[in-house]
Amino acid sequence: MKDSDKSSPEATILDRWISKLSSLNNEQREQVKASLSADKPLPDVLRTTPDNCPHYHLGALRPWGSSRGLPRYRGKSCGKTCNPLTGTPMARLRKRHLWLDYADTLIQSLSVRRAATGCGINKDTAFRWRHRFLKQIAGHQALHAYGIVEADETFFLESFKGKRGLPRPPRKRGGKARLRGISAEQIPVLVVQDRSGQHADFQLDKLDIRHVGERLAPLIDADAILCTDSTKIYAHVAREQGIPHRSVNLRQKRRVNGPFHIQNVNAYDSRLKNWMRPFHGVATRYLTHYLGWRRILERHKILINPLILLKEALGLFDVQHLTQT
Repeated sequence: MKDSDKSSPEATILDRWISKLSSLNNEQREQVKASLSADKPLPDVLRTTPDNCPHYHLGALRPWGSSRGLPRYRGKSCGKTCNPLTGTPMARLRKRHLWLDYADTLIQSLSVRRAATGCGINKDTAFRWRHRFLKQIAGHQALHAYGIVEADETFFLESFKGKRGLPRPPRKRGGKARLRGISAEQIPVLVVQDRSGQHADFQLDKLDIRHVGERLAPLIDADAILCTDSTKIYAHVAREQGIPHRSVNLRQKRRVNGPFHIQNVNAYDSRLKNWMRPFHGVATRYLTHYLGWRRILERHKILINPLILLKEALGLFDVQHLTQT
């Protein structure tokens, strides 16, 4: 700034404003930060024209002006209007200029409170955004597994976090189960991964032959070889579905049987559990969202960025690209 500009009325007012910043509390500073970032341009992905009418999933669309910063379209057959967010979990959410910043907090796996502070929003808004962003992402996983397919189960403690009228005394910050080992307090998650990197996981109502078979049957290719530990459930399912099966007996410390092992899926289970630990217990009703959150981080690895995450949250993705390595 030139010396002549420093003495101008505008510069004097600006200096007066800056001098008052030190008297603001943390919440007020975050509000100032959010206001200064409000002029960020919206990502182009929010201006993408839908392929079909989201109301009836058919029929062409034509431009129909704009509203609240988003282009609008009108269905030629139904006459209803829509915008690029209609029919997505992100519809009717405000402060769209902060979405990329919030997507970055998901990439960093920040807590709700830290995400709220970083984006200058309320913690309740940060929590609501988390599960709006993850709703579509939770369903993005491999549709088929080929070759040698590893499968194993892992367990998460059942949590009623966020509910009232608990059927048991509350636990503090995740807590521990009352009973040791596998019990009704543990929620089973089936994890499946082949050697090419195709990955899927499923929250099960119960770890038994019926529920495991319902998940494995449509997923595993007819020519694949299922590799598991010595749990009898997998052997029974493989026999029923006609899938070749190889097992390793971990109790006898036989972790590898030629090319057959489950070290890849076990390593993923370990990364998943370590990543979940800072959340101090995940509500069971949102467990699938967190499984999807971890999958998107694993899927894109170091290449992930806020725009990629936002596209997946909006459902703007190529299924073949997501499920191929």
